[in-house]
Amino acid sequence: MSDFSPPSSRRRLVGQPLLYAISIFASLGVFLFGYDQGVMSGIITGPYFKQFFNSPGPIEVGTMVAVLELGALATSIAAGRVGDIIGRKGTLFAGAFVFTIGGAIQTFTTGFYVMIIGRVVSGFGVGLLSTIVPIYQSEISPPNHRGALACMEFTGNIVGYATSVWTDYFCSFIDSDLSWRIPLFIQCVIGGILAAGSLVMPESPRWLIDTDQDEAGMRVIVDLHGGDPDDILAKAEFQEIKDKVMEERGESRSYATMWKRYKRRVLLAMSSQAFAQLNGINVISYYAPSVFEEAGWLGRDAVLMTGINAIIYVLSTIPTWYLVDRWGRRFILLSGAVTMGIALAFTGWWMYIDVPETPQAVVFCVIVFNAAFGYSWGPIPWLYPPEIMPLSFRSKGVSLSTATNWAFNFIVGETTPYLQEVITWRLYPMHGFYCACSFILVYFLYPETKGVPLEEMDAVFGEEERLDYESEQASLMSNHSSRMSVHSRRSAKSADRGRLSRLLYGNDRSTYQPIGDHEE
Repeated sequence: MSDFSPPSSRRRLVGQPLLYAISIFASLGVFLFGYDQGVMSGIITGPYFKQFFNSPGPIEVGTMVAVLELGALATSIAAGRVGDIIGRKGTLFAGAFVFTIGGAIQTFTTGFYVMIIGRVVSGFGVGLLSTIVPIYQSEISPPNHRGALACMEFTGNIVGYATSVWTDYFCSFIDSDLSWRIPLFIQCVIGGILAAGSLVMPESPRWLIDTDQDEAGMRVIVDLHGGDPDDILAKAEFQEIKDKVMEERGESRSYATMWKRYKRRVLLAMSSQAFAQLNGINVISYYAPSVFEEAGWLGRDAVLMTGINAIIYVLSTIPTWYLVDRWGRRFILLSGAVTMGIALAFTGWWMYIDVPETPQAVVFCVIVFNAAFGYSWGPIPWLYPPEIMPLSFRSKGVSLSTATNWAFNFIVGETTPYLQEVITWRLYPMHGFYCACSFILVYFLYPETKGVPLEEMDAVFGEEERLDYESEQASLMSNHSSRMSVHSRRSAKSADRGRLSRLLYGNDRSTYQPIGDHEE
């Protein structure tokens, strides 16, 4: 690699301002599919929407809402390959552009089938965005703040959802078809902003290095570390990424190879996204006004209750910013599963007894459920898959986990209106049962990834030799292992940590432990 000298002719964002600017702007991608998930919940109960579409039945409504997931499913699978070919930045632009086209088709729809086409096209964009944004975020984030930044990104998703709900509420006062066309048009505006902005965002340094653009990759790393080309952490991070790339160079990168070598990681990534949907969130996100109507709130009041719930939903995502890199991923998922399961059980119980207090009690239970999801199973399944997948298979692994999200998203979205009519109150404890299943899965199978550099995730899964704490400590004291050559570190067979985590954490071993043989 040639020596890197950053340009000094123009001022540019570096360090934390750059990191947060990237995170906020990338969050527009998840804002978009959060907005799209929520926007339909309010307009499908509106009188002008029902009149325009000739009072659609539960199957028609379910199809209009859930068909987006089929488009998202298709492109989320393709996004793994697309992200490797044109990069994270190019995929982000493509997703935003396609989403904007789909939003325009929905806005100016002439009937049911045109709306279906618009929803599918928007789904194509959502599939690309929902796959590539978590990958991009994980690859530009430092390990000790990676969880917080990913959770901030998820907050963008819920802000999008809340914005759509309140847009639906205020537009419900418009006495024309604009009451539902305006909320749909806002998607186009946000998508256009993201498409334009993605052109000036930096590319993922890991993708650049993986495609032999070392100088460009080093430039991005230096900028993320504050702009000093002599920064020791920047050099250590570059070298660790480069070593990992060279170690994996020449290996097959097919889906078959990924499944053979990393089957456990792929299944864990897919299961996290599957249970994020089976735990019941889209029963609420897509159909909250219908849930509240079922409980006794009618018309615009049901949308208002949904808006109040959405504000609390947003607020619930904020504590995780601070807790995810302190408490870790496992505890947050476990505590969230317990709280959500209890809230869903009580939701069904209050609907079953159907007393005068039921409307208020259901609102309270739904708010508790949403808050627990926003704190736990909302952000972590978007953070966990890109963390645990190696660079050579990250796009493909995350594409499969995201495709799982949209497959189960579609199943829940399509069946909920029907199940609300057929099994009524039993729908909610049914999803509570899935919360219990997710608790068991996490407790026994999910390793902790808090504070682990992405290039050292093999040790967490026991795929390299166990870390030899005592010998490394002796090595650090005797010959300053931070100066070890690449060759000598290779001969150590990863028995000590990478140079980046040694620089970040010193001798602190509390950040992570590898899985023991008995846990394999």
